[in-house]
Amino acid sequence: MTTLKVGDKAPNFKGLDEQGQTISLSDYKGKKLVVFFYPKANTPGCTVEACNLRDNYKVLKEKGYELLGVSADSQKKQENFKNKYAFPFPLLADEDKSVIQAFGVWGPKQFMGRTFDGIHRTTFVIDEQGIISKVIDKVKTKDHAAQILDND
Repeated sequence: MTTLKVGDKAPNFKGLDEQGQTISLSDYKGKKLVVFFYPKANTPGCTVEACNLRDNYKVLKEKGYELLGVSADSQKKQENFKNKYAFPFPLLADEDKSVIQAFGVWGPKQFMGRTFDGIHRTTFVIDEQGIISKVIDKVKTKDHAAQILDND
């Protein structure tokens, strides 16, 4: 779905996290950043994915990664999701979909024979220079950290 690929410069995004703090790509300059887009907070697949990243957070941090979750949920929903599962990483509340659109992960989806627009579950790994080093568009929610760490 996304047209972004390995070697592209990551979009220079800015948005509010679950605390109302502004987060932008420049905050992560000199660090490796994992930006994972998920369709909806507190749904089964998104919960499994985010919990897998939480459970492997220590290993990801040891490898130098920062994590940032993004969905179009409200700040309140993101805050509830983060608190309920004790996520150690920020969740962007991208209600206007500016970050989602910048990364090109919004578009037609099919579910139970119905077509609708939504967020495509996609993860981008961005290197210290702001260049995309990995795009994961076939996310395995139960084993997502391993996909990020693969070939690290």
